[in-house]
Amino acid sequence: MPIYNKLVRDLIPQIIEKQGIQFSTKVLDHDDYIAALQKKLVEEVEEYIKTDNNQDSLEELADVLELIHAIAKIHGSSIDQVEEIRQQKAIERGVFNDKVFLLEVEDD
Repeated sequence: MPIYNKLVRDLIPQIIEKQGIQFSTKVLDHDDYIAALQKKLVEEVEEYIKTDNNQDSLEELADVLELIHAIAKIHGSSIDQVEEIRQQKAIERGVFNDKVFLLEVEDD
């Protein structure tokens, strides 16, 4: 039996169970959940980086976004508040549309 030891979406156990496959799970405590979310976020970003077409890219970005929802929740917030912060930063500092790549800045 393969060992995964990774955070999965909530319905994955039911999907596996419907296939008649044996599996085991556990519910993580708060600290382990945070660590698992962070690890899963890195995994999904790496999967996004490896994509080679728009559809796969969007699938991976959807996974990243789902993780951002969960991470915002564990920080006592919501995706709406994250979006408000994003919008404020966009107003104050801009976005990434102009493809600006900073080369260097003179030290004081």
